Amino acid sequence: MNSLPTPPTSASILVVDDEPDLRTLYELTLLREGYRVETAGSVQDAAQLLLSRRFDVMISDMRLPDGTGMELLLQLREQARPERCIVMTAYGSAENAVDALRAGAFDYLTKPVDLRQFRQVVASAIQGIGAVPTPGVAPSMAVDAANSRPLQGHAALKALVGESPAMQGVKQRIAKVAKGMAPVLVHGESGTGKELVARALHACSQRADGPLVAVNCGAIPENLLEAEFFGARKGSYTGATQDRPGYFQAAQGGTLFLDEIGDLPLAMQAKLLRAIQERKIRSLGSTQEEAVDVRIVSATHRDLAAQVQAGQFRQDLFYRLNVIEIALPALRERRGDLPDLCRALLAKLAHESGLHTPELDETSLAQIAQLELPGNVRELENVLHRAIALGDEGPLRLPPPMESCEATLSNQPSSSTLAPKPPQATKADTPAELPQDLQAWLDEKERNILVQALQDNGFNRTATATRLGISLRQIRYRIERLGIDLPSEGNKHHGDNA
Repeated sequence: MNSLPTPPTSASILVVDDEPDLRTLYELTLLREGYRVETAGSVQDAAQLLLSRRFDVMISDMRLPDGTGMELLLQLREQARPERCIVMTAYGSAENAVDALRAGAFDYLTKPVDLRQFRQVVASAIQGIGAVPTPGVAPSMAVDAANSRPLQGHAALKALVGESPAMQGVKQRIAKVAKGMAPVLVHGESGTGKELVARALHACSQRADGPLVAVNCGAIPENLLEAEFFGARKGSYTGATQDRPGYFQAAQGGTLFLDEIGDLPLAMQAKLLRAIQERKIRSLGSTQEEAVDVRIVSATHRDLAAQVQAGQFRQDLFYRLNVIEIALPALRERRGDLPDLCRALLAKLAHESGLHTPELDETSLAQIAQLELPGNVRELENVLHRAIALGDEGPLRLPPPMESCEATLSNQPSSSTLAPKPPQATKADTPAELPQDLQAWLDEKERNILVQALQDNGFNRTATATRLGISLRQIRYRIERLGIDLPSEGNKHHGDNA
């Protein structure tokens, strides 16, 4: 059964194919779905019909007696026509499909056409007409014409904070390409917000009511990849006590976001390529294939073209995934967005932690502007998180670097032997290269500082907070967040009434 909503009966479709039997088959299939259908057998016949009227969708074979479906597609694009175009290509003609998608086709079908998939793709094209918001449109104006529901697209684009030319370009590109089914590859350094782009693409598409399934390709053990992606049948491997769906099944009718796609091993790349090309998958332990209706959005911080040259990434998969590329700028390339980013991140962090939202004044913005922030927006968020937790009421002030705090604490005499002290930080503790997980590294440093200070103050939280120049509420929050265990006797014997 088609999972997509029943299309409006007023939708009109132009079918272009030079084989009369196939043309009739497509026409009857669409008429049964309630569409109005016109047919043409050549580029010239189709062009005449397009001159006289407008359609909602055009479905065209790529090979026609007097030209190609690509000519019709380019003609529609040059005239800024509203028709969504679906092209049909011969089996194995992957380059034709990719070229058509890059030229603006909504989607493609491989001949011989599976009629169930045919109906799904057409319904998907019809469903999204008029539903793609553009940047700057007021939320109240972004309404699906078919369902009269507020769209999520405006909010998702707004989550990409920044009005710099680079970010405006990213938002405009998202709004432009979201309406199609072409695979999108999001490229950018770690911490630039690649998943936010994927969420915006999904929210701005006609698939917004469907699921968005995000997968970190680098976090799945290699021996589990096939089962995780395609599902597994009961008994297909030790411990498989029941059927379980994979990521493709979970994303049916929606978007599958493959983060860090460059981390996939070559064997899995081949299986993923087949799933994307055939739109069919076979669960582990199953003998039957099942059709999947999923849009693929992938992301990487790696140079995939270089990986292709090095033989570490399949060239055919790269071309399939990189139909449309969205490049995210690094934070150093849009420093003018820092004030807006800081305000948005502070509001988010204060809401999550229950702490106050500090004011951003000229001094705090000047402090932040001096940071290099190689970890981009993610590192900025970590810096602000630490500033909120360790700061006082009033305007935001960045605390001194961790190394300075550790050096100060290491000069203080210890007043308690209730628990063993962690090793003192030395120059050798400084990583030889940038940490792979900045937040974990910062948390460990901060945890050592707090444990040292608690020991020096007999595990009295009030005295420790005073020693570190933070509030009692903040010390409680840090102890809980960092998982620091306090000896119950220490609390009783040292008069901590916190």
